Amino acid sequence: MTPMDETIAVPTAVDDPPAGPEGSGRPVEFEGFFAEQHAGLFGALWLVTRNRHEAEEIMQDAFLRLWERWDRVSAMEDPVGYLYRTAMNVFRSRRRRVGVALRRVAKPGPPDDGLAAVEEREVVVRALAPLTPGQRAAVVLVDVLGFTSEEAGKALRVRPSTVRVLAARGRAALRKEMGDERPS
Repeated sequence: MTPMDETIAVPTAVDDPPAGPEGSGRPVEFEGFFAEQHAGLFGALWLVTRNRHEAEEIMQDAFLRLWERWDRVSAMEDPVGYLYRTAMNVFRSRRRRVGVALRRVAKPGPPDDGLAAVEEREVVVRALAPLTPGQRAAVVLVDVLGFTSEEAGKALRVRPSTVRVLAARGRAALRKEMGDERPS
């Protein structure tokens, strides 16, 4: 018979853990404890989370924490209670982390500073004031709103070449007004 053909008897009663030395009633090996408790813990966690994968992950985290401290946990009076308490702590911790992450993602930006918006708008209005209405319209449509010269031409009811000329002259006037004499 190969090792794969062997059947392993797994105790299923929660109230009957394998006895440790001197009949202490405590499980000796972590593997036996895991085999006894994993189905019940998974079922409880599934009822709490209503999500099979999350319940599985929480169960694994709880058993990992117990395994890391098994020398102390196995000596406890109620290691099953400790397991369930650990699992519920893992669940609450995960829920808090998700809540924090959601608040960070959904956090509204800083409150709008109405005065700063007015000041920025005023700067733009003053900069565009010396331009002719056609230049202003061409600069705003092409450079600010990102229209193509064809789209801006349709909006202004002029040819696209006229839009390009008006925008170029408007940019030149803006550079001159701001003290930057570079050619476009």
